[in-house]
Amino acid sequence: MAYFTSNGTKLYYEVSGEGEPIIFTHGASWNHRQWEEQVACFQDKYQVVTWDVRGHGHSTLPEGKVDSEDFSRDLAALMDHLRLPKANLVGLSMGGHISLQTAIRYPDKVSRLVLIGTPCSNSFNWYERLFVPINRFSSRWLPVKTSASLQAKMLSKNNPANYAYIFKAFSMIPHDNLIRIWSAVTRMESKHDLHRVKCPTLLLIGDQDTMTNYQQEHMRKQIADAELKVIPNAHHATNLDNPAAVNEAIQAFIRNK
Repeated sequence: MAYFTSNGTKLYYEVSGEGEPIIFTHGASWNHRQWEEQVACFQDKYQVVTWDVRGHGHSTLPEGKVDSEDFSRDLAALMDHLRLPKANLVGLSMGGHISLQTAIRYPDKVSRLVLIGTPCSNSFNWYERLFVPINRFSSRWLPVKTSASLQAKMLSKNNPANYAYIFKAFSMIPHDNLIRIWSAVTRMESKHDLHRVKCPTLLLIGDQDTMTNYQQEHMRKQIADAELKVIPNAHHATNLDNPAAVNEAIQAFIRNK
C-alpha cells in the first residue's frame, strides 16, 4: 500500500504498468477500486495511476472544514510525487470535476482530459439551486449505511454487480467526514472557467445518466477542443455499467495525437 502526504493529508495511491501516464480519479463517496476494469485494460501499455481522494477509501481527512481547492492541489501533488510532469486525466462525476479543475489551475500538467458524467457546476439551473442545499442538509441526518444503500440501489440497475462495490466504498466513510466532504464537493464551481481548459477534452455521458446529462452540451460548447460521446446502456456509474465502451472511447481518444 503506497501513501504520500499532501496538504496535511495522507493519500493512498496505486501504480500499474509503464508508459504514458493516465490518472483515474473516482466519484464522490467511492474509491480507487472504481477503476479496476480500466486498470486491467490500460496497464499493459500505459502507466496507470489510481488514488483515493482525501476522506475516501484509505486516505485520511484533517479536522475542520474541507476546502474543495485541496482536491486539485492533491492531484497536482500526486503528479509531483510520482515525478510526472504531464499526464492524461480521467475522472467520473466528482473525480471528473477535480480533473477539470486541475486542467484549469495547472494547465501545463494535463495532456488530455476525459470527463465522465462530470458536472461543471452545482448551481447550473434552478433545480440544482433548490435541490443541492436540501441534499446537503439531509446528508447530516441520514445514517451512512442508509445513504450507501440508496445510492447503490439507484446505480446498480444496469449492472447489479455495482451494488456491492458502491455500498462497501460508501460505507467506509465516517458520517462526520461524509458531511464535510459533501459540503465541499457540492460547492465546486467551474461553469465560468471552462474557456480556460487548453487541452483536448473528451466528454463521456451514459445514455441513461439523468444526473449530469443536461450540463454536457454546455461544456462541449464552452471547452474549445472538446468532443462529446454517449455511452450506451449506462447510467451515472458509467464505467461500471459499460466498461468496454468506456475503455474503447478513452483508448481511441488518447491514441489520437
